[in-house]
Amino acid sequence: MSDQKLNQQQRLLRNLVVMAMADGSIGEREVNMVADRCDELGLSATDLQEAIEYGLSDDAALELPSEKAGREELMQELIRMMAADGRLDEGEKRLFALAAVKMDLSSADLDRLIEATLHQS
Repeated sequence: MSDQKLNQQQRLLRNLVVMAMADGSIGEREVNMVADRCDELGLSATDLQEAIEYGLSDDAALELPSEKAGREELMQELIRMMAADGRLDEGEKRLFALAAVKMDLSSADLDRLIEATLHQS
């Protein structure tokens, strides 16, 4: 895996942990989902540990991609993470909405992404 691809995968994993922690804790389903995604992304246990440490730090924040395809992929990942524990917390919804605004995604884009993501699951 190239350094750039590795960095992208690590950033995605950190973003998932940040979303999982948005409600103030990380539940078993969320831990399992983050661990599974870590595996699917070809990342190591060290990468997972670093992502969790980042998510627990005071500096934890979503790292938003600049290109549209990356933005949409991130939003789909965040939707799956928000749904992982079976409930949508206000903190998660606020973080998701803030990310959407910062990435200049329209409500039509969000509706399309939510619909596509829910039909994939």
